[in-house]
Amino acid sequence: MPSRTLLFLSLFLLAALPARAQEPMPGAESGRSFCQQSVSFRLAHRSRVAKPYRRFVGIWGDGAWDPRTCAALIVEDVRPNGIASIVYVYGPMGPQQPGPGGVLHGTGVIRDGALKFEDAEGDEFTFRPGIVDLNGEMVTAQGQSYRSTFKESF
Repeated sequence: MPSRTLLFLSLFLLAALPARAQEPMPGAESGRSFCQQSVSFRLAHRSRVAKPYRRFVGIWGDGAWDPRTCAALIVEDVRPNGIASIVYVYGPMGPQQPGPGGVLHGTGVIRDGALKFEDAEGDEFTFRPGIVDLNGEMVTAQGQSYRSTFKESF
């Protein structure tokens, strides 16, 4: 009988946990939709990432380079040498706004407190931690510059 009571109590407590606690644990495969794109990713446990790089690891969304283009960044892991595994997502702001979109699975590098990477078109991206967000800058291959704030998403 005690094991049944313990099982019932465990299930009750699990159901009572806040929604955030039931989100996929870091290190587990996860999937979401950003900017009209389906994305899968695997977040490292922040405790396993070198302290100077922990602030970057996570899901960063709600970015917009212009009124039509949404963007998100997922920093899956950062090695001790500052090489970051990233997923960069871009696309239209909503289903009523057609436009190009894509998902880049790649690497970036963190140096001097900034995460930097480049896409296949030659656009350069730089992300720096703000108080609670990541501040992003994109410079296109043609020299146009855009800025956006990316909020941590759970």
